[in-house]
Amino acid sequence: MARGLGPLLRGRRRQLGGVAFGLRKWKSSVSLQAKMPPCDFVPEKYQSYAYDHMLKIRERNISPSLVTYYKKPLLLHQGYMQWLFDYEGRRYLDLFAGIVTVSVGHCHPKVTVATQKQLARLWHTTNIYMHPSIQEYAEKLTSFLPDPLKVVYLTNSGSEANDLAMFLTRIYTRNFDIICFRGGYHGGSPYTLGVTSIGPYKHGIANGFGCSTTMLPDVFRGPWGGSHCRDSPVQTIRKCSCSEGVCHAKDQYVEQFKDTLNTCVPKTIAGFIAEPIQGVNGTVQYPKGFLKEAYQLVRERGGLCISDEVQTGFGRTGSHFWGFQTHDVVPDIVTMAKGIGNGFPMGAVVTTKEIASSLAQNLHFNTFGGNPVACVVGAAVLDAIEEDGLQKNSEEVGTYMLLEFAKLRDKFEIVGDVRGKGLMIGIEMVTNKGSCHPLPDEEISRIWEDCKDMGVLIGRGGLCRQTFRIKPPMCITKRDADFAVEVFRTALERHMERAAEK
Repeated sequence: MARGLGPLLRGRRRQLGGVAFGLRKWKSSVSLQAKMPPCDFVPEKYQSYAYDHMLKIRERNISPSLVTYYKKPLLLHQGYMQWLFDYEGRRYLDLFAGIVTVSVGHCHPKVTVATQKQLARLWHTTNIYMHPSIQEYAEKLTSFLPDPLKVVYLTNSGSEANDLAMFLTRIYTRNFDIICFRGGYHGGSPYTLGVTSIGPYKHGIANGFGCSTTMLPDVFRGPWGGSHCRDSPVQTIRKCSCSEGVCHAKDQYVEQFKDTLNTCVPKTIAGFIAEPIQGVNGTVQYPKGFLKEAYQLVRERGGLCISDEVQTGFGRTGSHFWGFQTHDVVPDIVTMAKGIGNGFPMGAVVTTKEIASSLAQNLHFNTFGGNPVACVVGAAVLDAIEEDGLQKNSEEVGTYMLLEFAKLRDKFEIVGDVRGKGLMIGIEMVTNKGSCHPLPDEEISRIWEDCKDMGVLIGRGGLCRQTFRIKPPMCITKRDADFAVEVFRTALERHMERAAEK
C-alpha cells in the first residue's frame, strides 16, 4: 500500500445495512418503500469545527457570491465513489457529482494512489521545463480523439479552457464574431460571459462584445419539436408528424440559425460554440442532425466550431466518449474540464496543429496548466474509465434511469419532461403538461429538500431553476438507481399531498 493511503482506507470496511442515517419516515400516508443500498465504506470521525461555527466563518470570510444549496446547508466531510458523508456521519447518494465533476467516483482508489505517488515525487515546474507526465498525458488524452484533433493546451478550469478556445478562433480566423445558443453556459470569466446566455450569470457591466446568441433548438420548450426529435431513450410527449429520417423541427431551427447568420454577424465569423447537450440550462437536447448542419453553415462563413465537452465528455453520454460524436460531427476545437480530473482543478483545449500554431505567433503562458500532479490525475482518470467500464455503465444505468423516470412523468402531471442520454439526465417540472409553465420555485424546492432528507442529492438547472439535474458519478449502479427513483417518487407523492391539503 502506498505511503499515506493507509489512513485513507483504514478501518472503512464494514457493512452498513438498513436505511442510512438521516432517512425519515413520512408523517403522512406516503412512506419510502426502498432502503438505501448498503455501502462497505465507513467514514472517519469528523474532527473539525462545530456546524454553527462553520456557518459563522462562512458568513464572515467566504465570498457571499458563493451560495450554498438547501435551507440548512450540508457540511460534507468525506466521500467514497457515489457516496457522500456529512459531519454527523449521514450518508447521501450523490446524483450531482459536484456539478458533473466527479466522473469516476469520489476518492477513487486508483486515482488517489496515483496522485499520492506523484505528490511525493514532483509537484510543479511550470512549462519552461519538460517533465514526463505532461507528454505521457497529452499522448493518452489525444488517443481518445479523432484526427486531426491531436494538440493539447492544458488549463485549470472550464472557463479558462473556453476563454482560450474563443481567443484561438479569433486569432486563427482573423475574424471576431462568435455565435452561441441562448441558454448556454460556457464560464464566468469576462470573455466567456459573452457566450454564457443565462440571465442570473450576467452582471451589469459591459460584456459579450462580438458575441451573438441564436435561438436554442429546444424540442420541449421551443416552438418546434415532437416525439421523434431527440437522441434519447425518452422523447417529449408533444406529438410529431415527421416521417422516419425527416425532422421538420430541425429544419425550422436551422432556418433560425441562418437568420442569425444573415442579420447579426458579418459575412465572415470567428466561430460557433455549443455544448452537445446543454448542462446548466437543464440537459437540453437539440433535434438530431441540427448540429451537423449548423457546423457546415459556420464553416461556410470561415468560422471554427467549438464543442464544449466540459459536462458531456469522458463517456458520460454512454454511447460515445465525447458528446460531439453523438451528433456525427468533428469540431475544430474541443474544450474539457470537470470530469477530466474527477474533481482535481484542470481543463484542456484540444485542436489541430494548424490552429494551435496560431497561438505561437506571440507568447502565451500558463503557470499551473499541465503541472505534474494534474497530468497524473488526468491519466489515472482515463485509466479508471476504461478499466472500470464506466462508459458502458453510463449507457446501461443511464438508460435504465431515464426509462424509470419517464414512468413517473407519465404518472405525475407536474413532471413535464424527462430527457437526456447516459448519465446526463434532466427532469423538468411544470404546473401542468398543458401549459408547461415552470413549477413555482417554492414547490420545486420542497421536493428537492425532501429528496435530500431521504438521502439523495440532486442538482437544479434551467432558466427558472425548474429542472432537476441528475448527473452522478459514473460508477453508480442499477440498485442505486432504483433507490433514487423511489425517493423521487416519494417526494412527488408528498408534494401531491401538500397540494391536496391547500
